[in-house]
Amino acid sequence: MNKKVIFLADMESFYASVETARNPSLRGKPVAVCGDPALRHGIILAASREAKALGVKTGQPAWEARRMCPWIVFVHPHMQLYIDYSLRITAIFEQFTDRVLPYSIDEQFLDLSGSFLPGGSPRAAALLLIEKIWSETGIRCRIGMGENPLQAKMACDCFAKKRADLFFELSSVNYAALTWPLPIGSLFGVGHRMVRNFQRIGVRTVGHLAALPREMLRRRWGICGEVLWLNAQGIDYSSVEPEQIQEQKGIGHTATLPRDYRKQQEIELVLLEMTEEVCQRTRRHQKVGATIHLYCRGADFDHPSGFSRQKKLPEATANALAIYPTILKIFRQHWDRKPLRAVGISLSGLTDYRQLRLPFSARDAREEALIRVADQVRERFGKTSLFRASSLRPGAQMLQRAGKIGGHDA
Repeated sequence: MNKKVIFLADMESFYASVETARNPSLRGKPVAVCGDPALRHGIILAASREAKALGVKTGQPAWEARRMCPWIVFVHPHMQLYIDYSLRITAIFEQFTDRVLPYSIDEQFLDLSGSFLPGGSPRAAALLLIEKIWSETGIRCRIGMGENPLQAKMACDCFAKKRADLFFELSSVNYAALTWPLPIGSLFGVGHRMVRNFQRIGVRTVGHLAALPREMLRRRWGICGEVLWLNAQGIDYSSVEPEQIQEQKGIGHTATLPRDYRKQQEIELVLLEMTEEVCQRTRRHQKVGATIHLYCRGADFDHPSGFSRQKKLPEATANALAIYPTILKIFRQHWDRKPLRAVGISLSGLTDYRQLRLPFSARDAREEALIRVADQVRERFGKTSLFRASSLRPGAQMLQRAGKIGGHDA
Protein backbone atom coordinates (compact mmCIF):
# COMPACT_ATOMS: atom_id res chain seq x y z
CA MET A 1 0.00 0.00 0.00
CA ASN A 2 1.43 3.37 -1.02
CA LYS A 3 2.08 5.86 1.74
CA LYS A 4 -0.32 8.80 1.97
CA VAL A 5 1.09 12.20 1.03
CA ILE A 6 -0.75 14.93 2.95
CA PHE A 7 0.37 18.56 2.99
CA LEU A 8 -0.69 21.33 5.36
CA ALA A 9 0.21 24.67 3.77
CA ASP A 10 0.26 27.67 6.09
CA MET A 11 0.73 31.27 4.95
CA GLU A 12 3.17 33.16 7.17
CA SER A 13 1.61 36.12 9.03
CA PHE A 14 -1.07 36.09 6.36
CA TYR A 15 -2.79 39.47 6.83
CA ALA A 16 0.53 41.28 7.31
CA SER A 17 2.03 39.41 4.34
CA VAL A 18 -0.86 40.44 2.08
CA GLU A 19 -0.46 44.08 3.10
CA THR A 20 3.27 43.88 2.38
CA ALA A 21 2.66 42.15 -0.96
CA ARG A 22 0.36 44.93 -2.14
CA ASN A 23 2.65 47.65 -0.72
CA PRO A 24 6.30 46.57 -1.22
CA SER A 25 7.53 49.66 0.63
CA LEU A 26 6.56 47.84 3.83
CA ARG A 27 9.02 44.99 3.21
CA GLY A 28 11.61 44.61 5.95
CA LYS A 29 9.63 46.80 8.35
CA PRO A 30 7.79 45.75 11.52
CA VAL A 31 4.17 45.71 10.33
CA ALA A 32 1.07 44.95 12.36
CA VAL A 33 -2.49 44.67 11.08
CA CYS A 34 -5.00 45.95 13.61
CA GLY A 35 -8.22 47.90 13.92
CA ASP A 36 -8.56 51.44 15.17
CA PRO A 37 -6.12 51.87 18.09
CA ALA A 38 -8.44 54.56 19.47
CA LEU A 39 -11.15 51.94 19.96
CA ARG A 40 -11.19 48.46 21.50
CA HIS A 41 -10.59 47.13 18.00
CA GLY A 42 -6.92 48.13 18.35
CA ILE A 43 -5.91 44.49 18.74
CA ILE A 44 -3.09 42.99 16.69
CA LEU A 45 -4.59 40.61 14.12
CA ALA A 46 -1.28 39.75 12.45
CA ALA A 47 2.34 40.81 12.75
CA SER A 48 5.17 40.55 10.24
CA ARG A 49 8.24 38.46 11.08
CA GLU A 50 10.14 41.69 11.78
CA ALA A 51 7.49 42.75 14.31
CA LYS A 52 7.42 39.29 15.88
CA ALA A 53 11.20 39.41 16.29
CA LEU A 54 10.67 42.46 18.50
CA GLY A 55 8.11 40.65 20.66
CA VAL A 56 4.87 41.77 19.02
CA LYS A 57 2.22 39.05 19.19
CA THR A 58 -1.20 38.39 17.71
CA GLY A 59 -3.94 39.38 20.15
CA GLN A 60 -1.82 42.06 21.78
CA PRO A 61 -3.29 45.57 22.28
CA ALA A 62 -1.93 48.10 19.80
CA TRP A 63 -0.68 50.40 22.55
CA GLU A 64 1.41 47.59 23.99
CA ALA A 65 2.90 46.79 20.59
CA ARG A 66 3.73 50.47 20.12
CA ARG A 67 5.50 50.51 23.49
CA MET A 68 7.59 47.49 22.50
CA CYS A 69 8.35 48.87 19.05
CA PRO A 70 7.83 52.66 18.70
CA TRP A 71 8.51 52.55 14.93
CA ILE A 72 5.99 49.80 14.18
CA VAL A 73 3.75 50.40 11.15
CA PHE A 74 0.04 49.86 11.85
CA VAL A 75 -2.09 48.88 8.86
CA HIS A 76 -5.88 48.84 8.86
CA PRO A 77 -7.33 45.39 7.97
CA HIS A 78 -8.85 44.79 4.52
CA MET A 79 -10.79 41.57 4.94
CA GLN A 80 -12.07 41.25 1.38
CA LEU A 81 -8.50 41.57 0.11
CA TYR A 82 -7.41 38.69 2.38
CA ILE A 83 -10.28 36.54 1.13
CA ASP A 84 -9.30 37.30 -2.48
CA TYR A 85 -5.68 36.30 -1.83
CA SER A 86 -6.80 33.11 -0.09
CA LEU A 87 -8.88 32.15 -3.12
CA ARG A 88 -5.91 32.85 -5.43
CA ILE A 89 -3.75 30.53 -3.33
CA THR A 90 -6.44 27.83 -3.43
CA ALA A 91 -6.43 28.07 -7.22
CA ILE A 92 -2.66 27.47 -7.22
CA PHE A 93 -3.08 24.39 -5.02
CA GLU A 94 -5.75 23.05 -7.36
CA GLN A 95 -3.17 23.01 -10.16
CA PHE A 96 -1.43 20.25 -8.18
CA THR A 97 -4.39 18.20 -6.88
CA ASP A 98 -8.18 18.27 -6.85
CA ARG A 99 -8.16 17.23 -3.19
CA VAL A 100 -7.78 20.61 -1.49
CA LEU A 101 -9.49 21.27 1.84
CA PRO A 102 -9.36 24.83 3.28
CA TYR A 103 -8.81 24.69 7.03
CA SER A 104 -8.84 28.44 7.62
CA ILE A 105 -8.29 31.58 5.56
CA ASP A 106 -4.51 30.98 5.68
CA GLU A 107 -4.22 27.18 6.02
CA GLN A 108 -5.18 24.45 3.56
CA PHE A 109 -4.77 20.68 3.44
CA LEU A 110 -3.74 18.99 0.19
CA ASP A 111 -3.80 15.27 -0.56
CA LEU A 112 -1.25 14.39 -3.25
CA SER A 113 -1.43 10.64 -2.69
CA GLY A 114 -1.22 8.84 -6.02
CA SER A 115 -0.85 12.14 -7.86
CA PHE A 116 1.86 13.04 -10.31
CA LEU A 117 4.46 14.81 -8.18
CA PRO A 118 6.34 17.62 -9.97
CA GLY A 119 10.04 17.12 -9.35
CA GLY A 120 9.52 13.42 -8.69
CA SER A 121 9.22 13.56 -4.88
CA PRO A 122 6.89 15.06 -2.23
CA ARG A 123 9.65 17.38 -1.01
CA ALA A 124 10.34 18.66 -4.53
CA ALA A 125 6.61 19.21 -5.08
CA ALA A 126 6.34 21.12 -1.79
CA LEU A 127 9.29 23.36 -2.62
CA LEU A 128 7.80 24.05 -6.04
CA LEU A 129 4.50 25.02 -4.40
CA ILE A 130 6.27 27.32 -1.96
CA GLU A 131 8.14 29.02 -4.82
CA LYS A 132 5.01 29.30 -6.99
CA ILE A 133 2.96 30.94 -4.23
CA TRP A 134 5.78 33.38 -3.51
CA SER A 135 6.30 34.33 -7.15
CA GLU A 136 2.57 34.74 -7.90
CA THR A 137 1.32 36.33 -4.67
CA GLY A 138 4.33 37.54 -2.70
CA ILE A 139 3.20 35.42 0.28
CA ARG A 140 5.66 33.17 2.11
CA CYS A 141 4.22 29.67 2.55
CA ARG A 142 5.46 26.84 4.75
CA ILE A 143 4.42 23.23 4.30
CA GLY A 144 4.23 20.32 6.70
CA MET A 145 3.90 16.81 5.32
CA GLY A 146 2.57 13.67 6.95
CA GLU A 147 0.80 10.41 6.37
CA ASN A 148 -2.41 11.96 7.72
CA PRO A 149 -3.71 15.51 8.34
CA LEU A 150 -2.61 15.49 12.01
CA GLN A 151 1.00 14.66 11.16
CA ALA A 152 1.01 17.32 8.44
CA LYS A 153 -0.35 19.93 10.86
CA MET A 154 2.22 19.07 13.54
CA ALA A 155 5.02 19.06 10.96
CA CYS A 156 4.03 22.53 9.79
CA ASP A 157 3.36 24.15 13.17
CA CYS A 158 6.24 22.66 15.15
CA PHE A 159 9.02 22.24 12.60
CA ALA A 160 8.51 23.76 9.12
CA LYS A 161 8.32 27.28 10.54
CA LYS A 162 11.89 26.93 11.80
CA ARG A 163 13.37 25.47 8.61
CA ALA A 164 15.18 27.56 6.01
CA ASP A 165 13.38 25.72 3.19
CA LEU A 166 10.00 26.06 5.01
CA PHE A 167 9.27 22.33 4.64
CA PHE A 168 9.26 19.43 7.09
CA GLU A 169 7.99 15.84 7.04
CA LEU A 170 6.62 13.70 9.86
CA SER A 171 5.67 10.05 9.49
CA SER A 172 4.85 7.02 11.58
CA VAL A 173 8.60 6.31 11.61
CA ASN A 174 9.83 9.57 13.15
CA TYR A 175 6.69 11.00 14.82
CA ALA A 176 7.41 9.74 18.34
CA ALA A 177 11.12 10.64 18.32
CA LEU A 178 10.45 14.18 17.17
CA THR A 179 7.18 15.15 18.85
CA TRP A 180 7.23 13.35 22.20
CA PRO A 181 9.91 15.68 23.69
CA LEU A 182 7.75 18.75 22.83
CA PRO A 183 5.79 20.61 25.54
CA ILE A 184 2.23 19.29 25.85
CA GLY A 185 0.88 22.65 24.64
CA SER A 186 2.51 21.97 21.25
CA LEU A 187 0.15 19.07 20.56
CA PHE A 188 -2.66 19.92 18.17
CA GLY A 189 -5.94 20.21 20.07
CA VAL A 190 -4.42 21.09 23.45
CA GLY A 191 -5.42 24.59 24.53
CA HIS A 192 -4.39 26.62 27.57
CA ARG A 193 -7.06 25.10 29.81
CA MET A 194 -6.15 21.56 28.81
CA VAL A 195 -2.48 22.31 29.45
CA ARG A 196 -3.40 23.14 33.06
CA ASN A 197 -5.48 19.96 33.35
CA PHE A 198 -2.60 17.84 32.08
CA GLN A 199 -0.02 19.55 34.27
CA ARG A 200 -2.11 18.71 37.33
CA ILE A 201 -1.60 15.01 36.59
CA GLY A 202 2.08 15.36 35.71
CA VAL A 203 1.72 15.48 31.90
CA ARG A 204 4.20 18.06 30.65
CA THR A 205 5.27 16.67 27.26
CA VAL A 206 3.57 14.98 24.35
CA GLY A 207 5.43 11.81 25.32
CA HIS A 208 3.98 11.88 28.83
CA LEU A 209 0.50 11.91 27.33
CA ALA A 210 1.32 9.13 24.87
CA ALA A 211 2.49 6.93 27.76
CA LEU A 212 -0.84 7.14 29.62
CA PRO A 213 -3.48 4.42 29.20
CA ARG A 214 -5.96 5.33 26.50
CA GLU A 215 -8.92 4.21 28.62
CA MET A 216 -7.84 6.41 31.51
CA LEU A 217 -8.02 9.49 29.30
CA ARG A 218 -11.38 8.44 27.91
CA ARG A 219 -12.81 7.95 31.40
CA ARG A 220 -11.55 11.34 32.54
CA TRP A 221 -12.24 13.53 29.51
CA GLY A 222 -14.46 11.42 27.28
CA ILE A 223 -13.95 11.34 23.53
CA CYS A 224 -11.84 14.53 23.75
CA GLY A 225 -9.29 12.77 25.95
CA GLU A 226 -9.16 9.78 23.62
CA VAL A 227 -8.65 11.98 20.55
CA LEU A 228 -5.76 13.79 22.24
CA TRP A 229 -4.19 10.43 23.10
CA LEU A 230 -4.46 9.45 19.43
CA ASN A 231 -2.92 12.79 18.45
CA ALA A 232 0.02 12.09 20.76
CA GLN A 233 0.50 8.77 18.93
CA GLY A 234 0.33 10.47 15.52
CA ILE A 235 -2.89 8.63 14.66
CA ASP A 236 -5.60 10.38 12.64
CA TYR A 237 -8.38 8.58 10.77
CA SER A 238 -9.63 11.64 8.88
CA SER A 239 -8.98 12.27 5.21
CA VAL A 240 -8.76 15.24 2.85
CA GLU A 241 -11.93 15.19 0.82
CA PRO A 242 -13.53 18.54 -0.10
CA GLU A 243 -17.01 17.01 -0.13
CA GLN A 244 -16.55 16.02 3.51
CA ILE A 245 -16.83 19.64 4.66
CA GLN A 246 -19.66 19.33 7.16
CA GLU A 247 -22.80 21.35 6.85
CA GLN A 248 -22.78 24.32 9.18
CA LYS A 249 -24.11 23.26 12.58
CA GLY A 250 -24.69 26.76 13.87
CA ILE A 251 -24.75 30.39 12.84
CA GLY A 252 -23.44 33.00 15.21
CA HIS A 253 -21.90 36.39 15.68
CA THR A 254 -19.46 37.60 18.34
CA ALA A 255 -18.25 41.19 18.71
CA THR A 256 -15.73 43.04 20.84
CA LEU A 257 -17.42 46.23 22.00
CA PRO A 258 -15.72 49.59 21.25
CA ARG A 259 -15.78 50.45 24.96
CA ASP A 260 -16.79 48.86 28.24
CA TYR A 261 -20.58 48.59 28.29
CA ARG A 262 -22.04 49.19 31.76
CA LYS A 263 -25.65 50.21 31.10
CA GLN A 264 -28.16 47.39 30.85
CA GLN A 265 -30.19 49.29 28.26
CA GLU A 266 -27.20 49.66 25.92
CA ILE A 267 -26.15 46.02 26.28
CA GLU A 268 -29.67 44.80 25.55
CA LEU A 269 -29.80 47.05 22.49
CA VAL A 270 -26.63 45.45 21.11
CA LEU A 271 -28.07 42.00 21.87
CA LEU A 272 -31.19 42.88 19.87
CA GLU A 273 -29.07 43.99 16.90
CA MET A 274 -26.99 40.82 17.07
CA THR A 275 -30.10 38.65 17.31
CA GLU A 276 -31.44 40.35 14.18
CA GLU A 277 -28.15 39.77 12.32
CA VAL A 278 -27.90 36.10 13.31
CA CYS A 279 -31.51 35.48 12.30
CA GLN A 280 -31.03 37.22 8.94
CA ARG A 281 -27.99 35.05 8.18
CA THR A 282 -29.90 31.94 9.24
CA ARG A 283 -32.78 32.78 6.92
CA ARG A 284 -30.32 33.46 4.10
CA HIS A 285 -29.24 29.80 4.46
CA GLN A 286 -32.94 28.83 4.45
CA LYS A 287 -32.59 27.40 7.93
CA VAL A 288 -34.23 27.71 11.32
CA GLY A 289 -32.64 26.96 14.68
CA ALA A 290 -33.81 25.19 17.82
CA THR A 291 -31.21 26.33 20.38
CA ILE A 292 -29.96 29.80 21.23
CA HIS A 293 -26.59 30.47 22.88
CA LEU A 294 -25.55 33.69 24.60
CA TYR A 295 -21.96 34.58 25.50
CA CYS A 296 -20.84 37.61 27.50
CA ARG A 297 -17.26 38.43 28.55
CA GLY A 298 -16.36 40.87 31.29
CA ALA A 299 -14.07 43.86 30.81
CA ASP A 300 -11.57 43.05 33.56
CA PHE A 301 -8.59 41.16 32.09
CA ASP A 302 -7.04 40.43 35.49
CA HIS A 303 -10.24 39.01 36.97
CA PRO A 304 -12.15 37.38 34.08
CA SER A 305 -15.91 37.37 34.40
CA GLY A 306 -18.88 36.65 32.20
CA PHE A 307 -20.96 33.66 31.24
CA SER A 308 -21.89 31.31 28.42
CA ARG A 309 -25.39 29.81 28.45
CA GLN A 310 -27.73 28.17 25.97
CA LYS A 311 -31.42 27.36 25.99
CA LYS A 312 -33.67 25.32 23.76
CA LEU A 313 -36.37 27.37 22.07
CA PRO A 314 -40.06 26.39 22.23
CA GLU A 315 -39.87 25.76 18.49
CA ALA A 316 -37.27 26.07 15.74
CA THR A 317 -37.30 29.56 14.28
CA ALA A 318 -35.24 32.30 12.65
CA ASN A 319 -37.50 35.13 13.80
CA ALA A 320 -35.61 37.64 15.96
CA LEU A 321 -38.76 38.75 17.79
CA ALA A 322 -39.43 35.15 18.78
CA ILE A 323 -35.86 34.59 19.98
CA TYR A 324 -35.05 37.91 21.66
CA PRO A 325 -37.22 37.35 24.77
CA THR A 326 -35.20 34.19 25.50
CA ILE A 327 -31.95 36.14 25.02
CA LEU A 328 -33.16 38.76 27.50
CA LYS A 329 -34.18 36.11 30.02
CA ILE A 330 -30.73 34.45 29.87
CA PHE A 331 -28.92 37.79 30.08
CA ARG A 332 -30.90 39.18 33.01
CA GLN A 333 -30.55 35.94 34.92
CA HIS A 334 -26.78 35.55 34.55
CA TRP A 335 -25.28 39.04 34.11
CA ASP A 336 -23.36 40.02 37.25
CA ARG A 337 -23.75 43.76 36.57
CA LYS A 338 -20.05 44.13 35.81
CA PRO A 339 -18.94 45.94 32.60
CA LEU A 340 -18.82 43.86 29.44
CA ARG A 341 -16.26 44.01 26.62
CA ALA A 342 -17.60 41.30 24.28
CA VAL A 343 -20.90 39.59 23.53
CA GLY A 344 -21.89 36.78 21.20
CA ILE A 345 -25.06 35.06 20.02
CA SER A 346 -25.42 31.86 18.03
CA LEU A 347 -28.31 29.76 16.78
CA SER A 348 -27.77 26.01 16.50
CA GLY A 349 -29.77 22.85 15.93
CA LEU A 350 -30.33 24.06 12.38
CA THR A 351 -32.89 22.47 10.10
CA ASP A 352 -34.35 23.45 6.75
CA TYR A 353 -37.93 23.17 7.90
CA ARG A 354 -40.07 24.32 10.79
CA GLN A 355 -42.82 22.69 12.81
CA LEU A 356 -45.64 25.15 12.26
CA ARG A 357 -47.84 26.09 15.16
CA LEU A 358 -51.38 24.83 14.83
CA PRO A 359 -53.60 26.54 14.10
CA PHE A 360 -51.45 28.72 11.80
CA SER A 361 -52.94 32.17 12.37
CA ALA A 362 -53.33 35.05 9.95
CA ARG A 363 -51.01 37.02 12.24
CA ASP A 364 -48.28 34.42 11.77
CA ALA A 365 -48.70 34.60 8.00
CA ARG A 366 -48.44 38.42 8.02
CA GLU A 367 -45.36 38.27 10.23
CA GLU A 368 -43.65 35.77 7.92
CA ALA A 369 -44.47 37.87 4.87
CA LEU A 370 -43.12 41.03 6.55
CA ILE A 371 -39.84 39.27 7.40
CA ARG A 372 -39.45 38.07 3.81
CA VAL A 373 -40.02 41.56 2.41
CA ALA A 374 -37.54 43.09 4.88
CA ASP A 375 -34.90 40.51 3.90
CA GLN A 376 -35.47 41.25 0.22
CA VAL A 377 -35.03 44.99 0.80
CA ARG A 378 -31.76 44.47 2.71
CA GLU A 379 -30.42 42.02 0.13
CA ARG A 380 -31.07 44.49 -2.66
CA PHE A 381 -30.18 47.81 -1.04
CA GLY A 382 -27.86 46.86 1.84
CA LYS A 383 -28.06 46.29 5.58
CA THR A 384 -28.65 49.95 6.40
CA SER A 385 -31.59 50.35 4.01
CA LEU A 386 -33.99 49.07 6.64
CA PHE A 387 -33.30 48.88 10.36
CA ARG A 388 -34.92 49.43 13.74
CA ALA A 389 -35.11 53.01 15.03
CA SER A 390 -33.49 51.74 18.25
CA SER A 391 -30.21 51.41 16.30
CA LEU A 392 -30.01 55.21 16.32
CA ARG A 393 -29.80 55.27 20.12
CA PRO A 394 -26.55 55.55 22.14
CA GLY A 395 -24.63 52.28 22.37
CA ALA A 396 -26.02 50.84 19.12
CA GLN A 397 -23.46 49.17 16.85
CA MET A 398 -25.38 48.13 13.73
CA LEU A 399 -24.59 51.20 11.63
CA GLN A 400 -20.91 51.15 12.60
CA ARG A 401 -20.55 47.47 11.74
CA ALA A 402 -22.52 47.56 8.48
CA GLY A 403 -20.33 46.70 5.52
CA LYS A 404 -17.65 45.03 7.61
CA ILE A 405 -16.35 41.48 7.21
CA GLY A 406 -15.57 39.64 10.41
CA GLY A 407 -15.93 42.92 12.30
CA HIS A 408 -13.36 44.70 10.09
CA ASP A 409 -13.54 46.87 7.03
CA ALA A 410 -13.81 45.01 3.75
